[in-house]
Amino acid sequence: MADNLTIDALLRRGAERLRAVPGRQSSPTARTDPGGDSPHLDVELILAHALSMSRTQLKTHPELVPAPDRIRHFLELMERRAAGEPVAYILGYRDFWTLRLAVTPAVLVPRPETELLVERALTLGGLRAEQVADLGTGSGAIALALASERPEWHVTATDISEDALAVARTNARALGLGRVDFLQGRWFEPLAARHFDLIASNPPYVSDTDAALQDLRYEPSSALTAGPDGMSSLREIIRTAPAHLRPGGRLLLEHGFAQAEAVSRELVVRGFAHVRSHRDLAGHERVTEAQWI
Repeated sequence: MADNLTIDALLRRGAERLRAVPGRQSSPTARTDPGGDSPHLDVELILAHALSMSRTQLKTHPELVPAPDRIRHFLELMERRAAGEPVAYILGYRDFWTLRLAVTPAVLVPRPETELLVERALTLGGLRAEQVADLGTGSGAIALALASERPEWHVTATDISEDALAVARTNARALGLGRVDFLQGRWFEPLAARHFDLIASNPPYVSDTDAALQDLRYEPSSALTAGPDGMSSLREIIRTAPAHLRPGGRLLLEHGFAQAEAVSRELVVRGFAHVRSHRDLAGHERVTEAQWI
């Protein structure tokens, strides 16, 4: 009977359930399945959530038998995970940088590789009062991470989705970062004639014919796909960015792990200088930066 299972048995049962799921696809452009790389971690997070315990408590009390309703709740959540729903949507939050961010199906789940974009922005931006823009902010991950590290920066974030901006604003209030400005509109549209020292974006970069999208079906397609080659949003941002960059300003873009060469070429053709790509922890060229002279 499942109602009599210990914490240790529930962890094993959850891991077995995820191991039974057929392997997921990958491609040069597709984003990783958020939370899908470690089934054991997924199970621990979901069980801790279902039991209102910490992961440490799970490990220190493996013999404990939870209440039957908690066990049933855990098993229901595990079926959602086995069906492919991201752990972050099941839990209602995702840890990113040093922040805990609320997430809903209105926003893309923040990925660890996007922290590289934050690292580069902090390195390039310096410590003075910078004017910074985050395009397509989603949950607010990039904008809020930068604002938390550089309180003297003036950070403005845009997104075409009002539902996404509602999530971002909720996160800003919860984190005490209400000074970040959130504006609705596509990329630069709500920024009028404003100019910035640094512009960062993690735009859609998956091909709209990519078979791996099946594994990402719970996330908003508008935050994932960008034309047949996944480059349409990146090209649009590169084309328009100079009109909003101060002399010497920087543009930082996240992209697919096989798109660095194409992104660099677009930047050079547009007239950017000092184009450079950086590798994520998996060794993939994930972020490309450039300077407008």
